[in-house]
Formats: sequence, C-alpha cells, structure tokens
Amino acid sequence: MNLNIHKSGLENELIRKCKRQDAKAQHELYSKYAAVMLGLCRRYVKEIQEAEDVMIQGFMKVFGKIETFEGSGSFEGWMKRIMIHESLSYLRRNKSMYLETEIEAADKEPDFDRLSHNLEVQDLMDMIDELPSGYKTIFNLYAIEGYSHREIAELLEISVNTSKSQLSRARMHLQKKLLQAEQLLEKKKFDQDGK
Repeated sequence: MNLNIHKSGLENELIRKCKRQDAKAQHELYSKYAAVMLGLCRRYVKEIQEAEDVMIQGFMKVFGKIETFEGSGSFEGWMKRIMIHESLSYLRRNKSMYLETEIEAADKEPDFDRLSHNLEVQDLMDMIDELPSGYKTIFNLYAIEGYSHREIAELLEISVNTSKSQLSRARMHLQKKLLQAEQLLEKKKFDQDGK
C-alpha cells in the first residue's frame, strides 16, 4: 500500500513540474509513457511513422493542456483520451476512415467451438490491424477502449446505428479471419500427422 502512495506521489510531483513547463520533467513523462501511447495510436493509425507523428502531436497537447488536469481520475487515462482524440483527428484529416452508413444483416456466424487456442495474441492484433480503417476505429473504441456506442457516435459525428453496424461488420470480418487462420492451422497439423 505504501508503494502505491509513493508511486502516486512521484507521479503527482512529475505532473506538478510539467505544469510549470519543466523540460526535464516533460522528458521524463514522455519517456515513461511513450511506448504505451504509441501502442494506442498504432491501433488507429496503420503506418508506424504516422502513428509516431500522431503520438508526438498528442504529447504536445498533453503538455499544452496539462494545466487542465485536476488530479481526479487516472492521469494515464486522461492522456489516453487525448491520444485517441488526436488519432481520430488524424484519420478525419486524412480521410482514411471510411464508415459505411447502411445496416446490413449479419451473415451466418462462424462456429467458435471449432476454434482452438493455437492462435497467439499477436495474431489477433494483426487481424485487427488489417481491418478497414472505419471498422478498426469502431472496434478499438468499443472493444478495447470501452467507449459506448453513444460516445463513439459523438466522437466520430456519426449515428449510434452506424457505430453498431461498423462494430458488427468488424466482428464478422474478424470471425472470418479467425476461421481461416484456424483452418490453416488444422491443415498444417493434418499434413504433419499424415507424413
């Protein structure tokens, strides 16, 4: 328990110094959170260099708005919201986020009982990264970040139904990819057992 209080005290001191625009504290804060924030930006922006640019812009906003952080809630969570907004702004500016507005009935869902645990987490992350930009954005906001459809609709200036439709399509796309990956694994195993 003392460790959490001590850690919180160190972070609060770092934030206080950043509010005074202490360059050393800003560098320390950047070093502490850059990898996590880059990973977050990378979930929305496909190209690593562009994701790095988005992250740097996000940190510029963090340092520019740090005075508004009042200490209630998680500082890391506060920074993540800024990075998400910056990522979404980048997607809008570059018009790389295509959202379909019609709602289609979902195709037959794959049988997940057939899926094994042979797939690695990185395999799933790669599949998410391959989703079309609009699907990926909605999926990340809803399934990973925990935003509601109403919040997503407000963030992206779309309807709640569009958010739901995009999530449904993202899930269908991922389900098909998972089945394809599983079938490849089964084929490899069959080929190895047959030899």
